[in-house]
Amino acid sequence: MNIENLEQEIGALIEKFELTKECLNLKELSLRLGDLLKERESLSFWSNVDFAMNTNKEIKSLQTLFDKVNNLQNRLASLTELKQMLEQSQDLSSLNEIYCEVINLSEEVDNLSIRTLMDGKYDICNAIITIHSGAGGTESQDWVSMLYRMYNMYCTDNNIDITVIDSVDGGGVGLKSITILAKGEYAYGKLKGEMGVHRLVRISPFDASKRRHTTFASVEVAPEIINENEIILNNDDLKIDTYRSSGAGGQHVNTTDSAVRITHIPSGIVVTCQNERSQLQNRENALKILKSKLLSLKLEQEQQKMKEIKGELKKIEWGSQIRSYVFQPYTMVKDHRTDYETSDVQDVVDGNLQPLINEYLKKSHTNNQ
Repeated sequence: MNIENLEQEIGALIEKFELTKECLNLKELSLRLGDLLKERESLSFWSNVDFAMNTNKEIKSLQTLFDKVNNLQNRLASLTELKQMLEQSQDLSSLNEIYCEVINLSEEVDNLSIRTLMDGKYDICNAIITIHSGAGGTESQDWVSMLYRMYNMYCTDNNIDITVIDSVDGGGVGLKSITILAKGEYAYGKLKGEMGVHRLVRISPFDASKRRHTTFASVEVAPEIINENEIILNNDDLKIDTYRSSGAGGQHVNTTDSAVRITHIPSGIVVTCQNERSQLQNRENALKILKSKLLSLKLEQEQQKMKEIKGELKKIEWGSQIRSYVFQPYTMVKDHRTDYETSDVQDVVDGNLQPLINEYLKKSHTNNQ
């Protein structure tokens, strides 16, 4: 790296940053933030608690965005000054240090540019994720546990809180299914591309003959309902059953009918919730999940809006996997929608999903233009 190359790198970085700012429509967002802050000063602001909380969430999101932009702007200005000082002094001792800052800033500008791709109506929402085991018994149930761990680690690294809403134990190994709430800024926008069938190829630790197995699990991702009136449920369309929980819950497990199963008769969607001790809490959580799944169904049926909000959805069925994770006879993770692949499969299952997510957002955004 020499001064000429450094100047080119910094110039390209500044150009990308300015383009990203243009795509963010900061002037429009600034006006929006001003309107929201005025709205919050209203005496009737807290008369609708859900509306107030969602408004505060949007205010925080916009303020965080402006803080990021300002921080990057200041660091780029400092970087330009350092480069000019370097040119004047011809002291190359700090060249590597400056170049490291260029690399760090480039990564942060890339992450900011990904934010411009999450402009769907529901992208800012929390996400409800359900993972189901496929055919394969123990192997598939272990795969569900591995996927849950992967999403848990990704969310932990990205300031997204995870709460288990419902889980069905695999009877000694793994999980038959698990439903989690991913709560954080743009959780749905980041994770919506995980929806589909995930394929695992490995030497099964449960096979005494050490044969290679292929197994599947399906992942459903839905935005958490913000406006309770967005999906209206008709009680006549619901079949509600209660039963004894088989999961966590302390002394109440298997002693009270606290678990809830709700069937939405018109759509055939079934949701269960058993992780809370109270039947009332489980019922409320099950209704929340049902509304979110009905919203996903509604979005899927609206084909044009589906492209804007949910990207490329594949039907949840074996043979239509969106991604393969191969441990044997070689190591590879490949996303079949974007053709992005990496040989570091362990890094991915340890939660490093961002490159895969970024490629999906870029591809779906291009397809929707």
